[in-house]
Amino acid sequence: MTSVRRLLALPEWSGQVRVLAGAAGLDAPVRAVRPLADPAAGHAVAADELVIVTVPPQPADWRLDALLRRVVDAGGAGVLVPCGPPPSTVAAPGTGTTAGPGAVAGSGAVVGSGAVVGSGATARFGAVTGVEVSRATLLLADRLGLPLLGAVGGDPLDLVVAARLLLAEPEIDRARLVLAAHRAFDNRTCTPEDVVRGLQDLLGVPVALLDDRGQPLAGEIAEPGAVRVDEFVPQRVPLDGGMLLAHPALLPHPARPTLWLVAELRGTAAARAEIVPPALAVAAAAVQRWLLVHRVELERDARARTALLGDLLRLDAEPSAQLRRRVADAGWQLGGWHVGLRIGAVPALDLVPWTAEISRVLRAEGVEAVVVEHGEGWTGWTTFAQEPTPARVRTLAAKLRAAHRKLRGSIADHMGVGRPHPWPEGLAGTVAEATDAARLAATRPEAGFFLQVDQLGMAQLLLEWTRTDTFEPAARALLAPLRDQPGDLIRTLSAYLDAESSIAETAAVLGVHRNTVAARIDRVERLLGVDLGHRDERLALHLACRTVTLPGR
Repeated sequence: MTSVRRLLALPEWSGQVRVLAGAAGLDAPVRAVRPLADPAAGHAVAADELVIVTVPPQPADWRLDALLRRVVDAGGAGVLVPCGPPPSTVAAPGTGTTAGPGAVAGSGAVVGSGAVVGSGATARFGAVTGVEVSRATLLLADRLGLPLLGAVGGDPLDLVVAARLLLAEPEIDRARLVLAAHRAFDNRTCTPEDVVRGLQDLLGVPVALLDDRGQPLAGEIAEPGAVRVDEFVPQRVPLDGGMLLAHPALLPHPARPTLWLVAELRGTAAARAEIVPPALAVAAAAVQRWLLVHRVELERDARARTALLGDLLRLDAEPSAQLRRRVADAGWQLGGWHVGLRIGAVPALDLVPWTAEISRVLRAEGVEAVVVEHGEGWTGWTTFAQEPTPARVRTLAAKLRAAHRKLRGSIADHMGVGRPHPWPEGLAGTVAEATDAARLAATRPEAGFFLQVDQLGMAQLLLEWTRTDTFEPAARALLAPLRDQPGDLIRTLSAYLDAESSIAETAAVLGVHRNTVAARIDRVERLLGVDLGHRDERLALHLACRTVTLPGR
């Protein structure tokens, strides 16, 4: 904050402005400087305002006393009055000599940087300026603790300009920084790494780009965890000895993978905490432009990949030369043995931005796979040059299960894996198997929502049957008496049959008492008119429960 003392240190002020009285208030903050032609003018004085009188006052002018009181009452910073010619050219009273900055005109109040006003009825700036001011005015300024300054020579309006430039320095610095940021980032699409490096060069402080979990993507700062990544607004976070400034870069809803541009200001750099945010916003806009451009490219690539996958899955003959060319351009492989996989996404997830993350997690587990956005999830496959042995298939399944555990909850909901099938015509088969396995995995929490088709056996064949158009209406009609009944009877029946008719295990799965399960099963038998001790009726009801509880049914 600028003070009266800081203004006195200005080059334009230091040789021309003296402290006449009220030196105790020199550290008062100054937020504004106002020129005033008439001390008696009735304008309202603002808090922390320094009033500069542009016309020399009359000798022993009572209006100056009134101005001092108005300024003090309003919380102003001080008063400056013009004092005529420079002190080196003014004659000392009664001597015929000149009085300089340290000249003594008697004893009493401080006039300038060492000049002392005498003890008579009036004190002449005469010893300093040739303009008389009442000694009472000087004593009043001292008593009020209000700086009374005297300008020796020059134009008071020049002092106003110099003071206002000093007060405007933060705004000027901010404007210069914003212009520099626009020049650095406006004319081209910058990668996040370029934005971080450019902003770091502009600010001279650590800068980083964080993802929506607060992890650095580019650059480095000491405390990335201080940013509240779940609040999509600019943030100021106090640090020990500094300030952390963060600005979000967002894509339009629903695609909102938030990135955060963060600058860490410590030590003397923390004084610029009010100046940096606009430049940070300009740089964040550059990141946002890159996100939008990147998003368009991803969307275009995703549509192309999805269309190509659809053509491959519909393939019922040898692929044409054009299709093979498209496959080669995509970097996919049709030869060899393929093992399909199907990943179901968590609800309401935007698929496109997460495809690269899924590929990264698979690679981290040692699985190189093609992954394509498809429906409400991802379809993919990995390819072996030769027919894989059962041991290699089991190893692959273990790696895929480990990857699913990492993706589960945040990105993936369930995963299914098919059998190895050769050549282009086998790709559709293994992907279909993986899709069936994934559909069953979605209802198997006990399997970790992960199934390999080899684990299914007869269940896979039964699943194919339940997918027919004739079975689903029959299944719904069979279970219709249980609908809208208290006690969630369909879920109880499904858990009971999954538990191989064990009352105790069903109670543990549902989290209810065994007597409650027994009562519900008894009601099911009465409502449906069946005997659950009969294996054929158990099988029919089990298939019906699975059909009506499958996702999307």
